[in-house]
Amino acid sequence: MYVRDAKNRDEAWLLDRIEEMGLDDTAFRSRDYVIAVDEESTAKAGFGRIRVHKGEARERTQSGRTDRTEGDVYEMTSIGVLDAWREQGVGAHVVERLVEYARDEGFDTVWSLTDEASYLAQFGFESVPAEELPERLQERLAEKRDGVAPDAVPMRLATDEFTVPGSLRDRFKTAGEREEPEEPSESPEDFGIDEEKATYKYDTGR
Repeated sequence: MYVRDAKNRDEAWLLDRIEEMGLDDTAFRSRDYVIAVDEESTAKAGFGRIRVHKGEARERTQSGRTDRTEGDVYEMTSIGVLDAWREQGVGAHVVERLVEYARDEGFDTVWSLTDEASYLAQFGFESVPAEELPERLQERLAEKRDGVAPDAVPMRLATDEFTVPGSLRDRFKTAGEREEPEEPSESPEDFGIDEEKATYKYDTGR
């Protein structure tokens, strides 16, 4: 199992999964996503998204190249894991990759507006009052609460405080796609029918 950047060819798959899970697809761009993939079967197991909300003043590196915008806000959103891959550390490693990208780009803070606060808390995210959000994320929070996540709460993570519980790392090493349980066949007994005594509409009595 590994996590890679999404490619253009993943766009249809991502949009279908986002719709199925009722996740946020605002301003969708496939290049903002990462995808967890099984090495053996190449099956896609989960995904997540980076959204960088731009500031104004430019920050430059020593070489003079524009590195990123001072005042940019890094939001992590649309984390999803397929049913057959849940509880195996897939989501944890998607989150880890997104936080690594934030750190590599010079962000000290990752924000998330989520209705799964307890899930993110295990990685070091903490809930914050809405008024402490950057202005753009206050608008985003209102949009999410009016749309796909009525119970969304703001959360914040200092990138140098991120951690993945050891149990989730162990599960990820041996993650595998679970088979969907077969639907049990229905028998007459399921409907309270005694086959030895029952008569049916087309029973000829023979």
